[in-house]
Amino acid sequence: MFSQNAELIRWVLVETSHPGNVGSAARALKTMAFDHLLLVNPKHRQIAQDPEAIALASGATDVLQSSEELQTLDGAVQGCTLVLGLTSRDREFGPPALNWQVAKNLIAKTVHAGQSVALLFGPERTGLDNSHLALCTHRVWLDANPAYPSLNLAQAVMVCAFSLKEALGQLAGSGNALFSGSREDLAEFADPAAIAAMLEHWQAGLIALGYLDPQNPKKLMPRLQALFARARLHKEEIDLLRGIAKQMLLRK
Repeated sequence: MFSQNAELIRWVLVETSHPGNVGSAARALKTMAFDHLLLVNPKHRQIAQDPEAIALASGATDVLQSSEELQTLDGAVQGCTLVLGLTSRDREFGPPALNWQVAKNLIAKTVHAGQSVALLFGPERTGLDNSHLALCTHRVWLDANPAYPSLNLAQAVMVCAFSLKEALGQLAGSGNALFSGSREDLAEFADPAAIAAMLEHWQAGLIALGYLDPQNPKKLMPRLQALFARARLHKEEIDLLRGIAKQMLLRK
């Protein structure tokens, strides 16, 4: 049961600079029985094959070899109903914020419903930026020293993998009774890529109506993005909103 749930969880490293961090992250994942590693637009092509990555993987080369390297984040989160961006930095706009204790239980509920989850870890120097968080359903922070909350990339992966393994183990041990009734509630959430496409459609429609000035957009689209992120839209709601956007464009 644990391995089946673990397969639904994607560990996504975004724009990673140092091959050693990729290798160390692979080692952390294998130690905790996870292996679905995605590398989005790393600073060096084929970073998982770098000698430093292989050395620091310390035997977890199978996780490196099975990792996928993607050019865009959209592909990494496509089909996921829950996308968590790990960052301690607060944002004026963006998805709802959760601490890790709440987030790991939400992950367990989601995989119990048979849905895929993505955990995003940003570049070492800057962390996830607003464009990355635009594809997240939640922003998640780890409870750390408030005076120094910064974790090394591989350390953050290990902390999450360890506690998530524990949460999924409890789920398996409970015979799923802990999350009975959650499958229907989680089954039809839209994935962030579909929401992002809907927002682009709305942006075009609002421009067509003259409500949005592309030369002076202010903060209209980030505010709408934050609103829809809080709403946790379902698939049929995306279709409804795109239908409205289509009517906006017809009035052009």
